[in-house]
Amino acid sequence: MNKQEFIFALKISSIMAARMFGLFMIFPVFSVYADYYTNSTPYLIGIAIGIYGLTQAIFQIPLGYLSDQLGRKPILVFGLSIFFIGSVVAAQSTDIVGVLVGRALQGSGAISAVLMAFLADYVSPIQRAKANAFVGVQIGVAFMLSLLIGPIVTVNFGISGLFWVIAILSVLALLIVVFLPNAKPRAQYPLSISNFKKILSSDLLRLDLSVFSLHLILTCAFIVMPLLLVNNNIIEIKDNWQMYLPVMILSFIGMLPIIILAEKFNKPKAMLLVSIGVLIVSQILFYNTKLNYTSFFVIMTVFFVAFNALEAMLPSILSRTATSDKRGLAMGMFSTSQFFGAFVGGVFGGLIYNNFGLNSVFLFTTFIAIIWWVIMLTMKQQN
Repeated sequence: MNKQEFIFALKISSIMAARMFGLFMIFPVFSVYADYYTNSTPYLIGIAIGIYGLTQAIFQIPLGYLSDQLGRKPILVFGLSIFFIGSVVAAQSTDIVGVLVGRALQGSGAISAVLMAFLADYVSPIQRAKANAFVGVQIGVAFMLSLLIGPIVTVNFGISGLFWVIAILSVLALLIVVFLPNAKPRAQYPLSISNFKKILSSDLLRLDLSVFSLHLILTCAFIVMPLLLVNNNIIEIKDNWQMYLPVMILSFIGMLPIIILAEKFNKPKAMLLVSIGVLIVSQILFYNTKLNYTSFFVIMTVFFVAFNALEAMLPSILSRTATSDKRGLAMGMFSTSQFFGAFVGGVFGGLIYNNFGLNSVFLFTTFIAIIWWVIMLTMKQQN
């Protein structure tokens, strides 16, 4: 990428990372601290973690389409403003239903597709895969930091203080948007069945399924893992960072060979299958292994090697597949699938935890990952 492309990619990734950082900060602590709220149950805990995914799924395509028609920047301002309002609602809530409303509002500011399309608008086609991989890595870093900082903020300021920090992050993201160019709207096109068919090719649908499954598994995992840490006396919640920090560093290093093979040596399909296979192994190990500090550390590292690699590869592959004139719409479908997966993971993870116990959640995620792997076997090799 040239200097202008790199700076633009850095701004887009910073907005995306700040927003995702805010959404993910509750993951390592919420199921443990949810007793703070009145009317809290395991099922509602799962929904509170995942409900942002439902509203994200509902609004990704409309906002992606509107960004093609009206321009990217106005939609970004609108989406981040809604995200800020939702964060404030959640911060002021003492009943878990209030958190559900706040998290739903956070998700309504569904701008992931708009950001991805904006990036593709300003980066040359030959550099687009690198730009998307760069953004994917930044999101991965944000996710890592959210697991480290979320527990620290919550221990010192409470769960309400955590949501106030998330609100501040949305303001910082808005400030970055101010310095983005005022791009003209893309070519006008109707939101018709024929245009939808163009973003429902078999290759794009496989990528949509992939991101759906990945975030379903992630949400389920973070309903269970914080409670396993506490219930097995592995580590106190305030010291979670001592577990997560080395896990994230090692998993980041571990994913690099996968990304290099996928991008530099043009082996995306093979690396997708390898990563999904590693994910399956991690879920089986979580289910079957007697957990202590060492075993938990090793299995979590294996899990995040796979997750981080998949999170970085999928947008890059999508950027090669979606056509430029319908890119906002295609990115909207991809992001819809991602966040709907998070919602389904929250609902089913909470339901299984409520009725069958914590460990049974890993049987469900293993089943989902195996189906995903089999379907991806039929994907064509990407060029």
